[in-house]
Parts: sequence; C-alpha cells; structure tokens
Amino acid sequence: MKGKGALLVISGPSGAGKSSIIRELLKQIPNSVFSVSTTTRQMREDEIDGVNYHFTDKKRFKKEIKEGAFLEWANVHGNFYGTSLKQIVKSLGEGKLVILDIDVQGYMLVKKRLKRRITSIFLTTKNMDELKKRLLSRQSDSEEDIEKRLKNAIAEMAYMRRYRYLIINDDFKIALAQTLNIARAALNRRSLINADKFIQDWIKSAE
Repeated sequence: MKGKGALLVISGPSGAGKSSIIRELLKQIPNSVFSVSTTTRQMREDEIDGVNYHFTDKKRFKKEIKEGAFLEWANVHGNFYGTSLKQIVKSLGEGKLVILDIDVQGYMLVKKRLKRRITSIFLTTKNMDELKKRLLSRQSDSEEDIEKRLKNAIAEMAYMRRYRYLIINDDFKIALAQTLNIARAALNRRSLINADKFIQDWIKSAE
C-alpha cells in the first residue's frame, strides 16, 4: 500500500471517553481524519448520519460483507459495525493519520492486515464502578443495555495487553495530553519508511 499514512486505533469500553478524546485529536492534529464506521444500530438523537456513523440496515450490511467492502467488521450487542476498506486505503495513500474507534474484535482483524501502520491505544476508566456511573449519566441507554455494555467491558479488558499503549481516562486533560503525544508520534514510525531506500538516498546526497 502506497503513502506514508498511519492508523491510530483507539479501543476500550463504551463510556470510557473515546469520542471526546477523538474530537480533540481531530481539532489539534493537522492532516488527521476520523474513519466513520458503518453500523446497523439505531441512530441516537444527538447523532448525524455520515458524521458519527454511516447508518444502515442488516440486509445491506451483510451484502457489503460478501462484497468485501469492510477492512473489519464485528457483531456487538446484536448490531453490526464495520470499517470501510476503500475509505482507509484512500486516506493512507494521502499520508493522513486515520483514527479508528473500533472494538477489540475489529482491532485484531485490522492488526492482521495492516500491522505495519498501526499504533494502538486501549482507553479505559480507573475502575468498573466509574464506568457504570458514566454510562448512567449519559441517559441514552436502558438498564438492560447498560448491563450488556458492562458485561462486554469485562470481556474487552482481557484484550488490553494486546495494545501498544494503555491510557486511564480519570483526568480528561491528562488523558488527552497522553493521547496527543502518541498520535503525533504515530506518523513518524520507522516502519512507515522504506529504510533501505532512505539510507541509499541519504548517502547519495553527498556524492
């Protein structure tokens, strides 16, 4: 794949603050773009189609799976979520920092296909009690949905060791600063450069 773009994957339990962190990253990091996922879940009142997610139905989503339209996809809480392969390839080719908010299942799939370009962060709260408080304060999910999210969070925590970085979002300003440092470094990964060619060109410049 051409281009020097990089992928910044941010995963973690629902309610840990991923969306808030990502909004700030997009404001503060030039040439960064958020990969808008496709989902079959219902759109919330404060969401906009094409901005928060590309909303679709399960029939169309399954059709796109068969067509190979997704870099990764997963079934979470009974709904499908997927990342557009075409969108990612285009942005990487343009040298952009592509930010993905995907679950642990999606991360494992993306890692297999684009390991050389990935910088990964697992974002979580200091404990489960704090996560529950945040989910309740959103007032956007039923008690049943919150219990599902908490149960899923326990399963997600088991994957934490597979991520390069761990950020505990207890103080938002500190968590954001830590994430910004990682994001800014992502585009300078040595793995994004053809080292042999760079060394040859570097030596030739003195001839």
